[in-house]
Amino acid sequence: MSNKQTTLTNYEQNTLLQFDKENVWHPYTSMSEPLPSYLVESANGVMINLASGEQLIDGMSSWWSVLHGYNHPVLNKALQDQAAKMSHVMFGGLTHQSAITLCEKLIRLTPKGLDKVFLSDSGSVSVEVAMKMALQYQHAVAAKKQMKLTKTKLLTVKNGYHGDTFAAMSVCDPVTGMHQIFDQVLMQHYFAPAPRIKFGETWSNDEMVELAKLFADHHNEIAAFIIEPIVQGTGGMRFYHPEYLKACRELCDQYDVLMIVDEIATGFGRTGKLFACEWADISPDIMCLGKTLTGGYITLAATLCSNHIAKTISDGEAGCFMHGPTFMGNALACAVANASIDLLIENNWQSQVKKIENTLTSLLLPLANNARVEDVRVLGTIGAVECKQTVNVANIQKRFVELGVWIRPFGKLIYIIPPLIINAKQLTNLVNAIATVLDEDECFNPKFKN
Repeated sequence: MSNKQTTLTNYEQNTLLQFDKENVWHPYTSMSEPLPSYLVESANGVMINLASGEQLIDGMSSWWSVLHGYNHPVLNKALQDQAAKMSHVMFGGLTHQSAITLCEKLIRLTPKGLDKVFLSDSGSVSVEVAMKMALQYQHAVAAKKQMKLTKTKLLTVKNGYHGDTFAAMSVCDPVTGMHQIFDQVLMQHYFAPAPRIKFGETWSNDEMVELAKLFADHHNEIAAFIIEPIVQGTGGMRFYHPEYLKACRELCDQYDVLMIVDEIATGFGRTGKLFACEWADISPDIMCLGKTLTGGYITLAATLCSNHIAKTISDGEAGCFMHGPTFMGNALACAVANASIDLLIENNWQSQVKKIENTLTSLLLPLANNARVEDVRVLGTIGAVECKQTVNVANIQKRFVELGVWIRPFGKLIYIIPPLIINAKQLTNLVNAIATVLDEDECFNPKFKN
């Protein structure tokens, strides 16, 4: 941990933090007993600089979003150049070069057949858009055939996570998706068991028996199947076999069910492929993108679909897709997204990801020998340590700050997914910090919660 000169006095810092504690509601935090928040003054590269002087190596990429590090000159310039022209115009009836260029890039880079792009505000909204697309598509198909609409539900797998808005919540795992208290008011969908065969293990077609039965029994009710490809994130950083995803594509084709892949967390190289569904060499009908789309600068998301889906919806009763966010196609966000994607290609992202993966494999996997550890997993830039006990978030967060790193665990998981520009020494410091807290009882809750 290193220290820097701060521009805020101790009094100013304490005043801000006290107001924050009493009035600002942070994600997944109680207002009665709020978790501590640390006041950030600036960030550069992979370093988060606290107002109190500490400099922390960022292991989280600000929830997977910061791809090329903070305060990047190329991304800063893209923002500044766009702001000098315009920051935003309504996307209804107007368009602009930044949005057009971005959509062209996304169509070119994503798997074949995804030729229409709908821009929105955030990952959760892109999932809402995908679900709405699937349902409106099925409505148009039924109307054209003069049949009663029966395909009104979705099928997904347990341990999944797709966002916090209402439609997205309804396809999250009822327990690990953190939304079980809304169970009685959410749309009810079908859930298959989570994939069990891990990435790298021997494949068996027995894995598909229960999912195939759900398709066979309920395909007349199912509008679409939605899944996080290869990596189930918030559901436990679970890495599953690519053959499972390939078999899902085959089942969707067999039973005329649309396939939605949620690449919000896995897109843009995070797993070692540009998009995780490439591990299975499949193309979905609908794809959701978000998080690191703008390199972590501004919230932006995209939902891509096939020409067939777009035409079917457009030829249907409504004559258009019934969605239109106010900040859709925001010019600032599109401009920085274009710059981020260009930077990804220019920086040889495959080499960046491989270096991170090799270091994590060398340093993180040995932590599996710790008595507190259940399992350790590495894929691409993702490293996860699954513990036998739940973490004490307040205590473990404090220790990580003292150790000069920023890592935000949840449940039994301590995981890192750093920016692509991180170097071996910084990555080593992240892993060493994890190794340190594993041996400190105060960082974990005393009772095992299985």
